[in-house]
Amino acid sequence: MTGRPDPERPDPVRTSAPSAPPDPVPPADTPDRTARPGRPGPARGLDPEARPYAEALAAVFPDLGGAVTDAAEARRLLAAASRPAGPPPAVGAVNDRTVPGPAGAPPVPVRVYRPDPARWPGPRPTVVFCHGGGFVLCDLDTHDRTVRNLCRAAGAVVVSVDYRRAPEHPYPAALLDAYAALCWAGERVAELGGDPGALVVAGDSAGGNLATASLLLAARRGGPPVALQVLAYPMLSAAMDLDAYRRHAHGPYLTTVHLRWFWEQYLGPGGDRRDPLAAPLEAGAEALAALPPAHLVLAGRDPLCDDGHVYARLRRSRGAPVTVDLYPGMFHGFLALSAQLPQAGRALAILGEVVAATLDRGKNSGGSGVAAG
Repeated sequence: MTGRPDPERPDPVRTSAPSAPPDPVPPADTPDRTARPGRPGPARGLDPEARPYAEALAAVFPDLGGAVTDAAEARRLLAAASRPAGPPPAVGAVNDRTVPGPAGAPPVPVRVYRPDPARWPGPRPTVVFCHGGGFVLCDLDTHDRTVRNLCRAAGAVVVSVDYRRAPEHPYPAALLDAYAALCWAGERVAELGGDPGALVVAGDSAGGNLATASLLLAARRGGPPVALQVLAYPMLSAAMDLDAYRRHAHGPYLTTVHLRWFWEQYLGPGGDRRDPLAAPLEAGAEALAALPPAHLVLAGRDPLCDDGHVYARLRRSRGAPVTVDLYPGMFHGFLALSAQLPQAGRALAILGEVVAATLDRGKNSGGSGVAAG
């Protein structure tokens, strides 16, 4: 089943509210009682084309919060399991540099991708991208192919942010690094080859959290004007009490035990799980609706699926623009497989069109974009 707009469906219910009517799900969507706690269960309910990829990922992904509790060991295991995937997709230019960090912190490494000027002449959208990995794993290199594909699909300049990771650097280090990169890009859009009215903030998984939280912080601090936010299966609720955490507790691939471990690393002992800059769903409808237009890419077989649905519902409740591109039979992280999975390729193409459209939006609004606050 290909991507489609958010269907008419009951709002996802929080498992802490048993009096609410349950979200109807097919039998294959029920929790897998046979899986070992913390480990992915069978890839049930997935589209057939997605199943082998989800199973392969589950086989090599570290048992976070179970046999693996050390972040450095988790990174080592993940790196050892990575395999070269051939030459990376070609873009116009790529360069690494650093940008000024938050007050009292080191500079923030970024990687700047520019599209092929022969195909994409003139000022283009500029995307500040935050990678996923639960605030603990992944880096510029793990997401290099994904960012190159985004650069190609949208014809956009992309600034990929190598923010400080937990637990060595707990909240709010990653957020402050992401915000510093956003401010730097906002001040230098023209220098980067971008259109001043087409600044975009994007991220996948934990990076979607940082993208949203950066906009909330920009609203408080008077940050740069942003035209669009793009969130792929964002990690927005530290409370982990939405129904998808029960339905997809054992994955496939990403589990609720993994997510709980990620939050523990990010927030540290006694961290505030209701802090809206750490867990953006806690910001509430008014604050979230005040953010720029949003485009979400969601996977139906993902414990984070309802994070995105609730985010969209809160914005819609106040009339704020949001589109949801839902892929019911896909799993968390599927967008990285755009060359292997047709639905991931479709999601990337739609995402690219939405980002590219910010150029027209900026022209129609006089090039000012949409204020981040």
